[in-house]
Amino acid sequence: MRKGRRQPLVDENTDNFWPSFADLTSTVTLIFFVLMLLAYLQNLIAGRNLEAATRHLSESRRQIGDAEGRLRVLEGELRTTTAEIQAGQSRLRSSEERVQASSRELASVRARLQGIAVLRVDVLNKVKGSLESELGAGPAGTSGAAAAQPRVAIADNGNIVINESLVFEYNSYTIKPEGKRLLSTLAQAFAHVLSDPAVRENVDVILVQGHTDERGTSTYNRDLSAKRANAVLNYMFEANRTLEVSFGSYFASSAYSEFRPLNPSKTEAAYEQNRRIEISVVLKDANVSGVIDEYMRSVANPAGAAAPAPGTPSTAPLGASPSPAPSPSASP
Repeated sequence: MRKGRRQPLVDENTDNFWPSFADLTSTVTLIFFVLMLLAYLQNLIAGRNLEAATRHLSESRRQIGDAEGRLRVLEGELRTTTAEIQAGQSRLRSSEERVQASSRELASVRARLQGIAVLRVDVLNKVKGSLESELGAGPAGTSGAAAAQPRVAIADNGNIVINESLVFEYNSYTIKPEGKRLLSTLAQAFAHVLSDPAVRENVDVILVQGHTDERGTSTYNRDLSAKRANAVLNYMFEANRTLEVSFGSYFASSAYSEFRPLNPSKTEAAYEQNRRIEISVVLKDANVSGVIDEYMRSVANPAGAAAPAPGTPSTAPLGASPSPAPSPSASP
């Protein structure tokens, strides 16, 4: 068999086997276009990411700025708070110093007021001591209830109590001989005590009080108690002229009749106990008020503020009152 002729791969009759220049240019252009499109898309995506990143960065910067602003505000508040704390500590130290100073002043005032309060008892005790040392335990020949009662005593209210039987007979205002001796000693004791300027400065009045028992009418008892109180005071002035001349303005007498018994019982011993002479030392309220006012001015006027007017009466004066409220166990 005769082999046939090999057929060429390309038709020899084909005019343009190789691509034309235009086709090649178009292909290259298309490739470039695709590449540019891809680059554009990549840049577009990258641009969006960059824009988001920029916005995020801007937001972060804004938040940082806000935080820095708040931090500056907090720092200012901290400085203000620190300054207030320091000022408060300074005021606290000043307050503590003022409290300590006030405490010292108050302790001084308390000591002065206690001194005034003790003065009254001291005066009474000095007088009572002088009487007891002069008169002894009791008059000779006394017995029974009269002997059982102390001749001179200090009552619960601080007054000197002199048993009536030592000075007067029953239902009488005539002073007995032993009563004269007692009153002479009493006058001498008061003259000695009042010779002290510190005592006179605080004493308002030395009040001689007459008391009776409940038997008889109140009118009669009032008259009798007044006569007994006046008799005591008059004899003291007669026995010691210096007492009347120098210190007579410190003395007064009063009558309480039967209305302030020491013992409310209806017995002879109680009646005898209630018949008595009491001597009360009344202190000046103005002196107590002056001490209190001085302290109040020092507290209320530490830096020159207006001080309260002097002489303001005290709401709680110390010392005995001429007419305190009666009690079952003690008479003023």
